Amino acid sequence: MKCAVLFSGGKDSTYAAYLAKKFDNDITCLISIISENPESYMFHTPSISKVKKQAKVMNLPIIVQKTKGIKEEELKDLEHAIKKAKNEYNIEAVVTGAVESAYQASRVQKICDNLNLECFNPLWQKEPEEQWDDLLENRFEIIIIGVAAEGMEKEFLGKKIDRQMIKKLKEIRSKYRIHLSFEGGEAETFVLNCPLFSKELVVQTSQIYGRGNSWKMEIDVK
Repeated sequence: MKCAVLFSGGKDSTYAAYLAKKFDNDITCLISIISENPESYMFHTPSISKVKKQAKVMNLPIIVQKTKGIKEEELKDLEHAIKKAKNEYNIEAVVTGAVESAYQASRVQKICDNLNLECFNPLWQKEPEEQWDDLLENRFEIIIIGVAAEGMEKEFLGKKIDRQMIKKLKEIRSKYRIHLSFEGGEAETFVLNCPLFSKELVVQTSQIYGRGNSWKMEIDVK
C-alpha cells in the first residue's frame, strides 16, 4: 500500500515507518504536526522542527502542518494534513507509532475512516523489551530530548539509548515504575540514524529548558 507516516522524529514513529517498509508497503510521504502547545495531547513537541532534516536523509517529501494544539481542535489540523497527503500522494493508508495510547489511536482511526483510508499501527501493544531489542539490533541511534518523571533527571538529555542505558532505565522502572517505552510521557526521543537514513545526523547545538521534573532539549542537527 501507499502510506503516509505520522512522523514526530522520535523512536516510535521512525520505527513504525521502518516496519511498514519492511512489510512491503510504499512510504510515499511523512506528515508532521507542529504544535504551539508543549502539553499537546496528540503531538510530540521537542525539536519537532528538525523533522525536515530527517525527511531529507530519508529522501521523502514531508507535509508540515501547524496547530494551536487545543485539545480535540488540533484534530482538524491533523485531518487537513492527512487529506492533503491523500490528494497529493494518493496514499491508501496512514502509519502511526501508537503503542498503548487509545486516545491517540482512536482519533487517528476516526480520521482515516472519514477519509476512507486504512490505519496501520505496527507497534500496537508491542512489548517494550522486544521493541528496544529490535531497535538496537537494527542500529537505530536514538537520543533523549525530553524527560518528565522521577528518576529521570535533566542529565539524561542528549544521552544515547544503548544497552547500558536500557539497563539503567530498567533500574529506574523497578524503583519508580516508569514505562520502559515512555508511554506515560516519561521521556521523548529523537532519531539520529536508522536503516531508513542515507546518513547519520549529528547534533550541532542544543539548548535545555524546563523546571522541576520536566526538562526538554531543543537541538540543531546536520
